[in-house]
Amino acid sequence: MRGRVVRWAIAGLLVAASGMAQAAGSWVAEVPSVRAAVIGRETASEALVAPSGTQGRIREVRWRFRVPPGKGWRGRLCHPAGCVALHTARGRSEALAGLSADAPLRFRFSPMAGQAPLVVEGLQVIVNFQ
Repeated sequence: MRGRVVRWAIAGLLVAASGMAQAAGSWVAEVPSVRAAVIGRETASEALVAPSGTQGRIREVRWRFRVPPGKGWRGRLCHPAGCVALHTARGRSEALAGLSADAPLRFRFSPMAGQAPLVVEGLQVIVNFQ
């Protein structure tokens, strides 16, 4: 009898663990370069779209992109329900945590005052969700 209880307990733990693994995940998206030309006016990237069937809430977002050396810029990564300011070309944030993981994201950039237009390349996000 005791062996049967132990087997059922182990089976229950395995089922619970597999359910937790299915509830968490991540998706990666890349979009083409963005040319930001007007000071004070953001230029949005194409939408970074989650794969079909993605469900859950954002836990963390990671990003990376390349800007020309010496160029001043302002950037944000936006979800339909809010944005996070980007201060570096590579980073991570939990500022969008709790928002829907299947909503599209967009980078938004503008050059700083006194700067010529800039091209932002290598735009990528990784969305970790639960």
